Amino acid sequence: MADAHAVYELYAAQQQHDLGQVEIDEEDIVAEWQRPSYDVPACTVGVFDADGRIVGDAEYLRHERYDAAVHPDFRGRGIGTWLAAWVRATAARAGERIIGMPVPEGSAGDKLLEALGYHVRWTSWVLRLPPGRTIEERPLPAGYALRVATEADQEQVWHTIEDAFLEWSKREKQPFEDFLAEVWGRPGFEQWNVQVVAGPDGAVVGAVFAVNSDPGQGLETFVSRVAVNREHRNLGLAQALLAAAFAAGRERGARTGSLSTDSRTGALSLYEKVGMEPSSVWLHRAIKLG
Repeated sequence: MADAHAVYELYAAQQQHDLGQVEIDEEDIVAEWQRPSYDVPACTVGVFDADGRIVGDAEYLRHERYDAAVHPDFRGRGIGTWLAAWVRATAARAGERIIGMPVPEGSAGDKLLEALGYHVRWTSWVLRLPPGRTIEERPLPAGYALRVATEADQEQVWHTIEDAFLEWSKREKQPFEDFLAEVWGRPGFEQWNVQVVAGPDGAVVGAVFAVNSDPGQGLETFVSRVAVNREHRNLGLAQALLAAAFAAGRERGARTGSLSTDSRTGALSLYEKVGMEPSSVWLHRAIKLG
């Protein structure tokens, strides 16, 4: 974990240059690296300058996905092309048939991957609540209750979120231990970060994971994951969870809220209806292997 801060600074510099704002926390990197199934030495590579500063990084995250960054001051030297080749080789050895990553639309990374033959697999958006705007609280149907999650809910929360995501994401279910590392084990975790809706029988039927962060534009609440069981949708539970997450964040100093979604989910219109606005557009560019 010794390189986590330097890697964070690299990705933050890239995002600040390409987007005019930072969308990543150092805690995000630590949470991913500390997953029990993740082999950091085998799945990451860094490029360093003569002074030992990291100026390029690639992270093969498995499940047909990777992330990469090149410091803006070191672009145009072939670093990004080399990192892309390293990822393709690493993913191919792992048995992947396709590999891709999200890049801000129109960015240097987007143009590089397009030139290398990567196609657009899907589009994603970061959405924000304008400062001062809130999501209207929605009363829960009779028999449902919203509350902060406890340790006893962990497995139900895992099933609720993962099963919902797997309806549109073609991958294996994330191991329970990895899920815990990214959620309850995330550095700085607080109880309010996970809230759930329990159904009439007391079982968890909806969940949200949100954190407060300040990547440089002021404290905001970022909703990392929100999901509702298929059998309990169209009852306003997702809106109730979002409202609760953003309200909890505001109580702790957040001025606004954000989340990301992509074209596979069909959820963009839902978030726009509750008052969120697109802040940036990302393209998931991918290439077939072998």
